[in-house]
Parts: sequence; structure tokens; C-alpha cells
Amino acid sequence: MKTITVNVSEPVYRDFQEYASSVDRSAAELIRQAMEEFRDRRIRPRTSVRDIAPLRLRPKPHTFSAQGGLPDDTDLLDEMLDDVRA
Repeated sequence: MKTITVNVSEPVYRDFQEYASSVDRSAAELIRQAMEEFRDRRIRPRTSVRDIAPLRLRPKPHTFSAQGGLPDDTDLLDEMLDDVRA
């Protein structure tokens, strides 16, 4: 672990000390955690799966989609048996 010196205002440090005491932790622990959170949000942000746009693929003939269901001329049993026979 790297030791650093940081100058902060007295009121800010006092707030950290008081909060640290109330949650039974040290001010140094809280400052380390704050630095890690800053790094994760600003320096190395992670992309959530929810932020990734879905792929837009053209459907193949005789496939179904969640919205459209199966085409009328599709015989699912025949397709399944063809796959097993191949």
C-alpha cells in the first residue's frame, strides 16, 4: 500500500473523523474507500450490461422471434427431426 499526504480543510477532515467514529471505522479507511469509488466512477468506469445496445440481426427464414411467433408454414416438428437425422 502506498502512503500519501493529502491536505484537506479542517471541516472536511472533521466530518470524516466523526462519520468514521459513528460507523466504527478509521478516517483513513473511509478516505481509501472514497478514492476507490472515485477511480471506479471517473477514471476506470465499467460498462453495465444494461448500457450495451442490443444487436439488430435479420431473422433467418423459418425462425421465430419473441414478438412474431412462428411463421404459418413452419412445421417445427419436421425441423427438429431434420436436425436429429442430419
